Amino acid sequence: MSRQIPDAPELLAGLAAGREERLRHIERIPARAADEVDLPDWVAPPLRGALAGAGIDRLWSHQARAAEAARDGRHVVLATGTASGKSLGYLLPSLTAVLEGRSAANGRGATALYLSPTKALAADQLARIQSWAVPGIRAATYDGDTPTDERRWIRDHADVILTNPDLVHHSLLPGHEHWAHVLRRLRYVVVDECHVYRGVFGSHVALLLRRLRRVARRYGADPVFVLASATVGDPGTHAARLIGDDVLEVTEDGSPRGALTFALWQPPEDEEGNRRSPTTEAADLMAHLVGRDVQTLAFARSRAGVEALASSAARQVSITDEGRIAAYRGGYLPEERRVIERRLRERDLLGLAATNALELGIDVAGLDVVLMAGWPGRLASVWQQAGRAGRDGQDALAVLLAADDPLDTWVVEHPEAIFDAPVESSVLDPTNLRVLVPHVACAAAEIPVTLADEQWFGDGLAGVLEVLVARGLLRKRPGGWFWTRPDRPGEHVSLRGIGEVVSIVEGRSGRVIGTIDAESAHSQVHTGAVHVHQGRTHVVTELDLEQATATVAVGDPGWSTHAQSVSSFDVVSEESGVDHGPVRISFGRVDVRHRVTGFLRRLPSGEVIGRHDLDLPERTLSTHAVWWTMTPQSLAAAGIDEADVPGAAHAAEHAAIGMLPLLATCDRWDIGGVSTDLHPDTGLPTIMVYDGHPGGAGFAATAHERIGQWLAMTRETIAGCGCGQRGCPACVVSPKCGNGNEPLDARGALALLDLLLDALGHKVEDRMSAPPG
Repeated sequence: MSRQIPDAPELLAGLAAGREERLRHIERIPARAADEVDLPDWVAPPLRGALAGAGIDRLWSHQARAAEAARDGRHVVLATGTASGKSLGYLLPSLTAVLEGRSAANGRGATALYLSPTKALAADQLARIQSWAVPGIRAATYDGDTPTDERRWIRDHADVILTNPDLVHHSLLPGHEHWAHVLRRLRYVVVDECHVYRGVFGSHVALLLRRLRRVARRYGADPVFVLASATVGDPGTHAARLIGDDVLEVTEDGSPRGALTFALWQPPEDEEGNRRSPTTEAADLMAHLVGRDVQTLAFARSRAGVEALASSAARQVSITDEGRIAAYRGGYLPEERRVIERRLRERDLLGLAATNALELGIDVAGLDVVLMAGWPGRLASVWQQAGRAGRDGQDALAVLLAADDPLDTWVVEHPEAIFDAPVESSVLDPTNLRVLVPHVACAAAEIPVTLADEQWFGDGLAGVLEVLVARGLLRKRPGGWFWTRPDRPGEHVSLRGIGEVVSIVEGRSGRVIGTIDAESAHSQVHTGAVHVHQGRTHVVTELDLEQATATVAVGDPGWSTHAQSVSSFDVVSEESGVDHGPVRISFGRVDVRHRVTGFLRRLPSGEVIGRHDLDLPERTLSTHAVWWTMTPQSLAAAGIDEADVPGAAHAAEHAAIGMLPLLATCDRWDIGGVSTDLHPDTGLPTIMVYDGHPGGAGFAATAHERIGQWLAMTRETIAGCGCGQRGCPACVVSPKCGNGNEPLDARGALALLDLLLDALGHKVEDRMSAPPG
C-alpha cells in the first residue's frame, strides 16, 4: 500500500509552526513534464527486449540525444538533474556495441570501461545491468576488493568492466599488457559523476584519462568518452579539460519532476546573541519529520556534525523510531556502509545524516525531504543535494538551514545568490607541474614518451622531461624517454591527494573502526581528542604517526576537544603583482607552514575547562595564493592604530575566506588564510588566502581575478551584520581558526576593506550592490 505523505507546503508549515520568523525565504520551483522519444532503431534487439521486460520502451529526450551522439562517435557529457536517468545515455550505445560484435563471426564484441569515484556507484551500475539480464553481456566490477582468481577472468572475458580511476592508475595502465584483450576492443569509456573531478583531484584524473587514451591508441583503439554529471556550470568545457578533446554537452533535462519547495531557514539567537547551530536545528526538524513517517536526509558539513545530528535526532523520537535514524560518512568501514545503504533503500531507515552527496556513495533519490545544515560549500552542491528529494514525480521539500558564518548570512539575505545565480564551473589545471611531472613519469613507464605526446601533456612537455632526466628518473634514448627505475612511479602518486591514511583502532579489541587522512589526523585524532563514530564516543589514547594509527578507548568524558594551531607562510615567487597606491595585490607560489600546538576541552555549554599542549611536527604545504599588503601610513590614515592592525587583518582574512566559495568552486575547507601585521618577506602588514592543496587548485587564482567583487561582498557582509561590528560567527568569527579567533576586530576590518576598495577604485554604491555571480 502506498504511503500518503503530506505535500511539501504542508510539511513546511508543520516544521515552521510557532517559529515562522525562522523562515527567511520560500522558493517554489514548478513541476516539469516529461519529454519522451522512441528508442533509437539501432538499439540491439536483445537489449531492446531486456529493457521492455524492465518496463522501459521510451526514452527521455536527453537520454536519446546523448546516446545518439555517442553512437555517432562523438564525445559527450550528459549534465542533467539528480535521478534523471543519465545511465541510459551511455548504456544504450555501449551495450549495443558489445552485442553487435558478439553477433559477428568472431564472436568478440567491443568492450566498455565504466569509471566512477566510488566502488559503491560501480556496484550500483552492475546491479542495474544484471537486473536487465541482457543475453550476451558479461559485466563485472574490478576494484581493490576483487579476488585475485577473478581478476584474470575479468581481463580475458568481461565486456563491461566497472571500476574507478585508482584501479586504472595502479593496475590497468602499469600492466596494460595484461589488459590487451580489453584495450584492443575498447569502444567506450564512461566517466560517471564527472563533476567530482575538480581541483587537484580533477587535475590528476584529467592526466590519467590522457594516459588511458594514449595507451589505448597503442593497441589501435580510440574510444568514445561519455561523461555524466549532476548540476555543474559549463559542463562541456569541464569535460573537455578532463579528456583533452572537444565534448558535446547535453543539458536540457527531459525527465519529469515534481514541484520543489525550497526554504531558507535561519536558526534563532539566544538571549546572549549566540545563534543556534544549524546541526542542532536540523536534528529537531528531522525528529519531527521521522515522527510523521517522512523519510528525511540531512546533510551536515563535518563528520562530527553528522554524528551529532543523528544522535540528537534519535534522542528526540520514540523508542520505536530511535533505531531508524543513522549517520553515514567517510571513514566508515565498507560493511558498515552497505548495511546502511540497504536499510535506506528498504525504507527501514527514516532519517539519515550524511556529510555530502558523494560520501553517500550510492545513487539515492526519491527521499521525501532534504535538510542542509549549513551551506554545503558550492552552489552546485546545493542543487545536487536538494535533488535527492522527490519521489515518483511527487512534490518535494528542501530546507537550507543557515550557519552562523559570513557566507550563510549573505545567502539568507540574498536569495538570488541561490535562485538567480549560475552554477559554478569546475576548476582543474592539468598543467599544474606538481601534478603533470609525476604523470609524465607514469606515462614513460607505460610506453616511452616522445615529443609527439605533447597532444596529451601540453606544450610544456619538453621542460618536464628535462626535469625528470635531471632527477635521474628518465633516460633519453633514440626511441624516446624511458623510465629508469625498478619500481613503478604510480606507487608514489595519490590521485586523490590524501596521502597516507591513519587507521583508528579500538585499543581493547584491536579492531579497526575507521580511517582518516594523515593531515586531518593532527587536528582530529591527536592524543586526548574526543572522537565520535556511529554515535559512540571514544577518547584517543595515542596517535602514532610512524605506525599511522590512532588508538581509542570507548567512553564519553563529557566534553569535546578543539585543536589549536599556528600558521605562517613564505613567499616563494610572486607571479603577478600590481600596486594600487598604498595597496599591492599579488598572486604566486607560497609555502604555508602549519603546526597543531594543542587543544581545548569544552563543556557542552561552550565553557573551556582546560588547554593542553601537543608535540606534533610542522607540516609544509607548497601551493598558490593571493595576498595583499598595505602601508602602515595608509592604515593609520584609515583610523587603524598600529596595535589594532593584527585584529583588523585577522578579521578581514576570516570574512574573505567565508565569502570566496560564492565566487570559486570551493568551500571554506578547501582554502586557508594567514594574516600578520609585519611579514618578513613583504616588510608590510599582509593578508593571504591560499589553496589548501599541493600546487594549488585554481581557487586563489579566481579570487585574484575577481578581487574587487570578492572584497566588496566581504565588506557588505561585515557592514550589514546584526552584531553591529562587534564581531560574531556571521561576519568574522571562523569555525576553523587555529588561534581561537583571537585577536579579531570587525570595525577595524571594515576600515581595512574600505582602504582596499578605495585603492582598487570601487565606489561605495558598487560595494553595496555587488552581485554574487
